[in-house]
Amino acid sequence: MNFQVTARYGGKYQRYHTYRVDSPDAKAALQAAAAELPDEIAAQTDLVEIRVAVDPEQRTYVDEAGG
Repeated sequence: MNFQVTARYGGKYQRYHTYRVDSPDAKAALQAAAAELPDEIAAQTDLVEIRVAVDPEQRTYVDEAGG
């Protein structure tokens, strides 16, 4: 399963680092995300979000769904 990870860092001037990890489940994805978080931003990171990454080719849009 493909997960998208977004890490917020930088204190007063917040920035975001986004990357993907491939893992069988959320627990493994969290571990992979932690392992791949760049050392340069680890100490400044205050929030990490992880979610299933949606394949743009598989996404349904409003006009396509008849709504």
